Amino acid sequence: MRDLDRRTFPVVLAAPSGTGKTTLARALVERFEDFRFSVSVTTRPARGTERDGVDYHFVRRREFRRMVDQGELAEWAEVHGQLYGTPRSELDAAAERGDYVILDIDVQGAKQVRRCTQEAVLIFLLPPSVEALLERLQGRRTEAGAEVARRLQTAMNELQAAPRFDHVVVNDDFDRCLGRIRGIVESEALRAHRAQGLPELVEEMRARIGRVLREEYANTNG
Repeated sequence: MRDLDRRTFPVVLAAPSGTGKTTLARALVERFEDFRFSVSVTTRPARGTERDGVDYHFVRRREFRRMVDQGELAEWAEVHGQLYGTPRSELDAAAERGDYVILDIDVQGAKQVRRCTQEAVLIFLLPPSVEALLERLQGRRTEAGAEVARRLQTAMNELQAAPRFDHVVVNDDFDRCLGRIRGIVESEALRAHRAQGLPELVEEMRARIGRVLREEYANTNG
């Protein structure tokens, strides 16, 4: 008997800035063919060689607000004056293809996705230590002290949400962390409710066993 077909699901990665979630998300997509990024919708202008429908869906603010009002976004947020969101249609299309959509978003976005679909698997990434997080943020050298302080304050708030996630992984070693995330997805895929046609298969097997009992073992107890 071949293995059961299983429904895929969105995989949400959330973490304090500097934990490495974007790098991990990219590695998942690059190394595993069944992982995909969703194409976000945004109100900001395209940059350089960015293409509409490939890098982002570029829309006007009025259209974005319409999508919010019509419930077409699984999550959305305003960042530096521009609006960004994940269309529900991206999640639906990935499920149809049998892909796992990776969502590299913040804690608030993760909450929105969970409200949108209970199928989503939420993974919180922790830095190995505060010192490692601080070293990572300070090492960027592109951010002023005030910006580092702002990110640390945000990290303090986001860390409170970790116990409410489905899984927590410490990013103390990149490859080990990547493997653990992949392992979580593989384990979640084995949940009974994600096995397509399981009730029908179970009934078919029970019926077959019943026929064997009647035809071959009917007189065993006689």
